[in-house]
Amino acid sequence: MPSKEHFIGLEWLRFLLALYVVLFHTLHAYAIDEAFWLTELTGVGFFATSSFFVLSGFLLAHVYCRNGEMREPARSFLGKRLANLYPLHLCSLLLTAIVLAIIAKLGIPPDDAKASLRYVVYDTNEQLTGASRDALEHFMNDRELALNFALQLFMLQAWNPLYLTFNPPLWSISTLFFFYLSFPLLAPRLMRLRHKGWWLVALGLLYLLPPLWVIHYEAYGIPYTGLLHRMPLLRLPEFLAGILLYGLFRQMRNSGQEPRPWTRLLLAGFVLACFAATVWLLKGERFWYFLLHNGLLLPSQLALVWLCALIATPDNDALVRWSRRLGAAALPLFVLHVPIFILFSRSEKLLGVATTGCLEDWARCAQRAGEQALGLGFYPLYLGLTIVLCVMAQERVIVPVREFLIRRVVLRDTA
Repeated sequence: MPSKEHFIGLEWLRFLLALYVVLFHTLHAYAIDEAFWLTELTGVGFFATSSFFVLSGFLLAHVYCRNGEMREPARSFLGKRLANLYPLHLCSLLLTAIVLAIIAKLGIPPDDAKASLRYVVYDTNEQLTGASRDALEHFMNDRELALNFALQLFMLQAWNPLYLTFNPPLWSISTLFFFYLSFPLLAPRLMRLRHKGWWLVALGLLYLLPPLWVIHYEAYGIPYTGLLHRMPLLRLPEFLAGILLYGLFRQMRNSGQEPRPWTRLLLAGFVLACFAATVWLLKGERFWYFLLHNGLLLPSQLALVWLCALIATPDNDALVRWSRRLGAAALPLFVLHVPIFILFSRSEKLLGVATTGCLEDWARCAQRAGEQALGLGFYPLYLGLTIVLCVMAQERVIVPVREFLIRRVVLRDTA
């Protein structure tokens, strides 16, 4: 049976990490030149995603590993993980297809005329002197569309290093799926290792090798940007580091060792300093992006998860209950916020110009809507609406489907 210990700090952390990713993907759509600092502070989305992968390894080791062994058969574990991921994945794909069909019909310029499941943008960090974004835009042909649909159907889309398809944030689901497949094989072995601290150091150094290779050869273009961004095998060290971190955490807790307050303050200061340095370094040479994205920030992400795991559960049932509800909504936030934002932003633009004349001259109305700037004052409404919808999707759609699959398929097959 899973451990009863509940890390309330980690529940809040995964919710806040998901919320940060929402800000990272959507806030740039607003004209906030007078508050450029806000754009910079919310422009390090990879810090949140990497921290989430570390957190996933930590929590899964806590729930499913005991004394260096799996608490249950690998088949049962994988069935439960698949039942948790796949309904959400399909829900996101369906919502994305519906949203893209709607905005393609609306045709609000300048970009909605391109709205299609075929439309993609190549991943590159090359300096395209004199070139425009149009040089990176691509419409998939029938063969490419069929291939990428198959990748999405089997949650393998993160293995495509050229471009992101359909709903871009879904690559994180694909990567998590690979992590889950590796967990029964690798987690027990990692938990049985001695000197886990040194293994963490070795893992961190190993993680830095691919970006160092890319920097050495100045291979900043296609497909290397996509490989470093989301290739599951290259991102695996983050997940494995989370497992090792839990092993260290459990050892210290079992021996009665707890970091002193000044140690916690130093760790918190280290995390904040690393985040601030990242914001500053990303303005400089291109190589910083690859180093920071793949490995250089791993120590600060480990420190962040450790600190949040130390937060004691308060004697407040409402706070504990909401921490669980919001924490459980983290994955829906990751993968549903983009289609929700597309609908919200287009609705805001249309409402700003809506008149009875729109029924007679829709093309003119759509043109005027495209000229409307999004108002930052409505952004809190979008955030609140997205959180509510994701909590509802998790509790009223994903959880019932997951429980049905576990009850009727997973448990029956493993009985």
